[in-house]
Amino acid sequence: MDQNKVHNRRTILFQGDSITDGNRGRDADPNHVMGHGYAFWIAAELGHTLAASRPVFLNRGISGNRVTDLQNRWHEDALQLQPDTISILIGVNDILMSITARGGFDSAEYENNYRQLLQHTRTELPEVQLVLCEPFILPGGHTDDDWIGWQAAVADCAASVRRLADEFDAVFVPLQDVLDDACAVAPASYWIWDGIHPTTAGHGLLAKHWLEVVQNSPARIG
Repeated sequence: MDQNKVHNRRTILFQGDSITDGNRGRDADPNHVMGHGYAFWIAAELGHTLAASRPVFLNRGISGNRVTDLQNRWHEDALQLQPDTISILIGVNDILMSITARGGFDSAEYENNYRQLLQHTRTELPEVQLVLCEPFILPGGHTDDDWIGWQAAVADCAASVRRLADEFDAVFVPLQDVLDDACAVAPASYWIWDGIHPTTAGHGLLAKHWLEVVQNSPARIG
């Protein structure tokens, strides 16, 4: 069992790729373990408001990961930690690494691999609360090479995540519309600097919406 898992203290695990990783530290230094992204923001807010119950927040996002990478490290970086809540944001690298290949992004393969991950999780941790976050993009950087292709792939990816959330009784956190709406206030580059990775303001927007959705759902952390 992970040393951070403390009896009778709720444990919330964030999983995903570089957006979740947030350049987190790889040791026990509490200044850096949550990275500098939306997961840190959420942990800061809930850690403050729920201080009396001392919830434990863990970040195991790894830059560059795809769903298959999560599968390969899931026992060590998820199941063994015995979290009460697992929040997952994964998909943009599945698209990035396949969109230029023949056939492009395979949403069916992505969905099947993700489903296997969630089935394994439900089997090993039947009571865990699952939070599935919608993958997202904005114009700029990576996505400018084939904006139409990226839009189609991300829409398919998001539809898969929504279906899986319904199938596994998970909370679905929609994010694409939130970012699209934010572009009416400030340009896309203000929220996501390269089409994929959020800025400080972008991470703040993600965290705010995550809290609004999760804390008004059956997966509420309290």
